[in-house]
Amino acid sequence: MSSRNADMSSVGATGLTAGLVVLDGCGTGVTDIVRLADGAARPVPGTEAMKRVEESWDAARQIAATGRVYGRSTGVGANRNEDVPTEAAAEHGLRLLRSHAGAIGEELPARQVRAMLAVRANQLLAGGAGLRPTVVTALCEALETGAYPVVNEFGSVGTGDIAALAQVGLALVGEHPWRGPDASRTPSVPPVPSVPSVPPVPSASRSPEQGAPLAGQGVPPQGQSSSAQGPSSLGLEERVTSFGEEVSSLGQGLPPAPQPLDNNDALALISSNALTLGQAALALDELRRLIEATQVVAALSLLAVDGSHEAYAAPVHAARPHKGSAEVARRMRELIGAADRPTPPLGRIQDPYGFRCVPQIHGPAHDAADALEGVLVVEINAAAENPLISPEDMAAYHHGGFYQAQLALALDHFRLAVTQVARLSTSRLSTLNEPAYTRLRPFLADHEPASSGVMILEYAAAAALGDLRAFSAPASLGHAVLSRGVEEQASFASLAARQTLRACGAYRLVVGCELVSAVRALRQRDLRPDPELPVGRAMELAESVLGLDQADRPLTDDVTAAAALLDRFTDIWRGIES
Repeated sequence: MSSRNADMSSVGATGLTAGLVVLDGCGTGVTDIVRLADGAARPVPGTEAMKRVEESWDAARQIAATGRVYGRSTGVGANRNEDVPTEAAAEHGLRLLRSHAGAIGEELPARQVRAMLAVRANQLLAGGAGLRPTVVTALCEALETGAYPVVNEFGSVGTGDIAALAQVGLALVGEHPWRGPDASRTPSVPPVPSVPSVPPVPSASRSPEQGAPLAGQGVPPQGQSSSAQGPSSLGLEERVTSFGEEVSSLGQGLPPAPQPLDNNDALALISSNALTLGQAALALDELRRLIEATQVVAALSLLAVDGSHEAYAAPVHAARPHKGSAEVARRMRELIGAADRPTPPLGRIQDPYGFRCVPQIHGPAHDAADALEGVLVVEINAAAENPLISPEDMAAYHHGGFYQAQLALALDHFRLAVTQVARLSTSRLSTLNEPAYTRLRPFLADHEPASSGVMILEYAAAAALGDLRAFSAPASLGHAVLSRGVEEQASFASLAARQTLRACGAYRLVVGCELVSAVRALRQRDLRPDPELPVGRAMELAESVLGLDQADRPLTDDVTAAAALLDRFTDIWRGIES
């Protein structure tokens, strides 16, 4: 079963207005994670996926009861060979969470934490963690109500977001604060005692019998479910209705009921790169949209300088058939209404690179985005926990699947490609200031002597581009030797994800500068693209937002408005038929 977006009405849940994302641990995509992070959809665990979680949970406890399993019956890292006595096993899980919940730095925004919760819930539904099923429903409840744990920025080097996820674990237990949708602290909840005989604390509408028993209550015989009356015993429609009834405090930010996490849960929860993956998904979604919008801005600039259509001719890209470049050329022809085989221009033979090389520079950025998405889809749906619990084999496989080399390299590649697209925007901005191309005054100035016009925008865009270049430094070149040398390599995918997120704001401002200048040039030349064309609709939209005053004045507000407008330009780009 793949992850699906659906209207609540389509599954019979009345009274709820948002769409659904069914998390199933095998088909959840980047868009699903973004929708959940934004609160634009409600998560529901898939029925078959919850069965996998329960089977994995049952198998994990049986395996740990009869053999040595990393993190469950032993220490972690350099302490991996130190056994945990049976009588100390339950407390070991809490000590592991407490000791690892040491993330530092600024608190992360709600959106990033929610993306992490969504990724982690979906990964657990892949069925390889061996974690109690009620943790999955608790994560989904938090996404429903808007509650999110306080999570700090630094603590990962790309081999597992253990510090951030340990903070999530302590929040689930009741020992770490939650925040609500308005970023206020939520009411505190008492932690669940770690004594094995204490039953789970039920939520408002879930009986204590639902879910798996606590450690110490006995391990069921092989093949018998520990939670026959638990969440997976409900069908999808009943589970959707149950979620709507269960969370009567929707949007109020109330945290889920505390969870009784022990040695069988702690490492199983934190052995993941969910924060890095969530941040990467958010960054990919925004930057991909901005790259698309940038082509619409480039189309306006092309018209402002009477640019040649030859660079976008179909035969050019059939002769060098890179997927991304050919698609960019096709969309440019659609944007401006150019023929597949345009006639040569009457004036200059060819344009500067900012116009002539759009397909060759935007195309690789689209290709890099597709490659990054491919990596993210694998990881978001991966049972990458160490050890992997295999109910089929009744085995715990110890491995290095948490190492995020693929993700770090894909993120580094993507940022480098994005920076090239932004750099090309500054090239077009410079051309727009040249009378030889616009037949206007230098810097698109008004009639006053020595007016500066948009001169400062070149400097501002170059400054923002400087940040982009800094963010594009390959994070995968980082290195660390940790935990007494037993973890002697690090991918730094976490740094790559943070840098990619930080690139979004700088990129947006660079292109905002170009848009302000392109619209100004078109107005001064009294050029109005055909409103039936996509580029014509973009011009109308820009003119409705950007002021007419051509006199020398501060342009900060203009660039801010133009940068915000790019999201609507994305819709124009995506409205072109594939």
